[in-house]
Amino acid sequence: MDAKNIIAKRVAKELYDGDLVNLGIGLPTLVANHIPDAIDVYLQSENGLIGLGPKPGSEAIDKNLTNAGADYVTLKKGGMYFDSVMSFGIIRGGHVDVTVLGALEVDQHGSLASWIIPGKLVPGMGGAMDLVVGAKKVIVATTHTNKGRPKIKAECSLPLTAKQEVDMIVTEMGVFHVREDGLHLIERHPEVTIETIVEQTDAPLIIGDVKLMEV
Repeated sequence: MDAKNIIAKRVAKELYDGDLVNLGIGLPTLVANHIPDAIDVYLQSENGLIGLGPKPGSEAIDKNLTNAGADYVTLKKGGMYFDSVMSFGIIRGGHVDVTVLGALEVDQHGSLASWIIPGKLVPGMGGAMDLVVGAKKVIVATTHTNKGRPKIKAECSLPLTAKQEVDMIVTEMGVFHVREDGLHLIERHPEVTIETIVEQTDAPLIIGDVKLMEV
């Protein structure tokens, strides 16, 4: 299994029946492919959708129905769409149980940089700032490094999306909990040693009883 699907599969284990879940663009959207059939979650998109279904085939595309990343989507039976005012009322009102986002950088304090690299043009922050602050649980789903450079930092160097709001980080190498006393490594990929994880993480790790990830 490739790195992105390893991450998505592990994140899916954090979702529970009845959860209202927002999946960010890119890697986080893969989480939907790994949600067990026995678990019924409600996928939300900040442009005004709840009840997202599987990605449509070319013959089933409705060009009026897209998620916040402009990807074509489907709605399950009972799904709904509404305006952005209601959508962000849901997000800012604390009704989203879990949000899953990618990252440019995330640090040991749970601060997240996910929207801009200075000097590069971007369309904007989107709903990330609201989601990270408004959701009950914030999971960062990201590859461990970018071209060999660690993405988990002692301190973020890029402009922040939010400060000290991330609860959990999932990479293809391991699973990390952000706690008051620091960043805890709680699981590792069976083929990756703790020493390798430490070497490729630019933040101090608290290492106790480390379990193996199911891959």
